[in-house]
Amino acid sequence: MHETITDPSLVRGLIAAQFPHWADLPVEAVGASGTANTIYRLGADMAVRLPRTEGGAADVVREHRWLPRLAPLLPFPVPAPLAQGAPAEGFPRAWSVCGWLEGVNPRPGDGSSDSELFAADLAEFVRALRRIDPTDAPPAYRAEPLASRDTVTREAIDAVDGIVDAGAVAASWKEALAAPPFTDRPVWVHGDLQPGNVLVEDGRLTAVIDFGCLGLADPAVDLIAAWYLLTGEARETFRTALAADEATWARGRGWALSIALMELAHYRTANPTMASIADRVIGEITGGRLTEEGE
Repeated sequence: MHETITDPSLVRGLIAAQFPHWADLPVEAVGASGTANTIYRLGADMAVRLPRTEGGAADVVREHRWLPRLAPLLPFPVPAPLAQGAPAEGFPRAWSVCGWLEGVNPRPGDGSSDSELFAADLAEFVRALRRIDPTDAPPAYRAEPLASRDTVTREAIDAVDGIVDAGAVAASWKEALAAPPFTDRPVWVHGDLQPGNVLVEDGRLTAVIDFGCLGLADPAVDLIAAWYLLTGEARETFRTALAADEATWARGRGWALSIALMELAHYRTANPTMASIADRVIGEITGGRLTEEGE
């Protein structure tokens, strides 16, 4: 995947050419560890999101179509699409301008992961999203059955053998695959509830961002938040609030494990922050599984 290099001067040029009424606003790079978009702050109230890859460019169209419809039905703020930029000299993809949302990405030790209030906030968001009418909605980025990821997940386990306990990971993955598959009507999911895609303040959820994986899927997909964002009692609060049965919870754990393994394999040198998050998720899952067996 070819990633276009960007900087504030490029953004200023794109804005001046396509949205001249914003040309006098300051542009500031935003430090972020995400893989889908490079983000710049535009003035005080807006953000410019430049997709890093062609796949990310398709997300622009999806978000501009669906977020205005979903936002009024959700209990927490989501990015409001304000303008869709066209490919231009220096940047060959569609891009977007959206509203700026306050908050910071959660980090280890900031108190959010073990906050039962944060867990309840996440569950409230997920419940609201699931309730939205799925008519004409697209499939999510992660709409496939969990079992269809078996080959790539096992390849990732091999790739990180020695970095993680491959035996414990393989056992956790086998356990997830043993759960009954999802056969009900798919629901709306965010599809990527990770630290880089939520904003927090004082241990509470303030906004959910980056809806590039949005669509219809097994509701277990959004349970990845339990391991990517929560620990201990807060994780149980999240599960209880969503009334996740054993099969759905096991598939959610499998989704989190599969995603984290592939992220660790792919980003362990290219993106240390993403790799660190993935490693922590794998540890949470395998540690929890072994502890439960030992009880």
